[in-house]
Amino acid sequence: MYRLGWNVETVFKITLHKKDQKILDYIQKSWGVGKIYNIGCNAITLEVKSIKELQVVRQHFENYPLITQKLADFILWKKVVAIKEKKQHLTQQGLEQIVNLKASINLGLSDQLPAAFPDIQPVQRPLVLNQVIKDPQWFAGFSTAEGCFFVNIKKSATHKLKVNVQLEFQLTQHVRDEQLMRSFNLDCGNISRANNVSRLRVTQFLDLTDKIIPFFKKYPIMGEKYLNFEDFCRVAELIKDKKHLTEKGLQEIRLIKAGMNTLRKSSED
Repeated sequence: MYRLGWNVETVFKITLHKKDQKILDYIQKSWGVGKIYNIGCNAITLEVKSIKELQVVRQHFENYPLITQKLADFILWKKVVAIKEKKQHLTQQGLEQIVNLKASINLGLSDQLPAAFPDIQPVQRPLVLNQVIKDPQWFAGFSTAEGCFFVNIKKSATHKLKVNVQLEFQLTQHVRDEQLMRSFNLDCGNISRANNVSRLRVTQFLDLTDKIIPFFKKYPIMGEKYLNFEDFCRVAELIKDKKHLTEKGLQEIRLIKAGMNTLRKSSED
């Protein structure tokens, strides 16, 4: 039984679709810490829990800083880890300090904690402003997690085959990081907001073929999403050759689309 009746657990997790286990395997091998678990049917997570192993995680993000609002969470999380390293979480004062920090991290406190700690004083979140993407590989990694390549086939009365084929590259992020999305400097696309999500959409064909596709060929994304990118490029070539205006070409595009994104079967299926 814990002396104060509470257990403080510091954890770092990365959760992905099971199709991208190779990415988690690569991270685990590079860091040399953590364990990988299956979550439900379609998700896997890399989890690091011990204070000793969390030092590796902390050092990584100190060497390669986060540049979204998650940086603020990391700064506060580090303080909790430091309190545990000194075993101050075993004291009432240290425990209350951790609760104050937790109130400002991620989604905040559970319903249970405010009742147990009525004098909570959430610490002020660090300001994350004017972040700059210094390395194009960062954008490629960000797109691996948050980007999508779509092939849209819609009805159209103005087209000969009564359908229109449109390609779309999309990035989504919480509205709190909209400023970061505006700093991408892709020189194309539009950003819209709905509820708490900011969405960057690039749909102009020349922007996709002259800017987006060349970028990701030079700085490849990882995992299963790279296969979606390859299919995206195949459709772009078909459109460029105007084959989408023929029955045969349209059927080929439909087949490609039928195997992309959530419809793609993994090698294990």
